[in-house]
Amino acid sequence: MKNKLEEIRKLRGLKQEELADAMGVSRQTISSLENGRYNPSVILAIRLARYFGMRVEDIFIYEEAEDE
Repeated sequence: MKNKLEEIRKLRGLKQEELADAMGVSRQTISSLENGRYNPSVILAIRLARYFGMRVEDIFIYEEAEDE
């Protein structure tokens, strides 16, 4: 799953640590999300979307694999 989290975070002038604190997760979690190494739980995805005043689909892009 791809995402625009880093782009959105930077546009809002937030550091990874600030966003992590607001979400109740570690800075490493935010870093892993931004680098595509970690997919968020549904709850975290919704919390991020609400925090930024966006839809989940505006932040996270689901791409189906060809074999699915």
